[in-house]
Amino acid sequence: MSRDVALLLSRVLLAALFIPAGFHTISDIAGSTSYFAGLGFPAPQTTAWGVGLFELVAGMFTLIGFQTRLVSLAMALFCIAAAFLGHYGQSAGDPVLAFMHQQMLMKDMAIAGGFLALAMAGPGSFSADARRV
Repeated sequence: MSRDVALLLSRVLLAALFIPAGFHTISDIAGSTSYFAGLGFPAPQTTAWGVGLFELVAGMFTLIGFQTRLVSLAMALFCIAAAFLGHYGQSAGDPVLAFMHQQMLMKDMAIAGGFLALAMAGPGSFSADARRV
């Protein structure tokens, strides 16, 4: 597999997580607002809209390879924040839920690692960034 094909596949797989997540967050804004309220966010509806739009737009930019290095760094930071704000120390009273949240935290950290690698490698030749040069 060529480097450019691998980078395209990496972008497609990462975007496949965030485009549907962003669309879902926005399409169920009431449920998303409730989720963020449950996490103790002071402006849960604003947070829900911001998260949903960020996931959707950044996911699409990742998919097409637009501003890839910058978007990948932003997504890595987003994933690290989501890991700690959404999963660290959650469900401490239930060992099964605590384990699930620990695994989700590590999943988010692994995705952040993928975005950091993409930020360093760049988008490859099958990207909007390559067309702009």
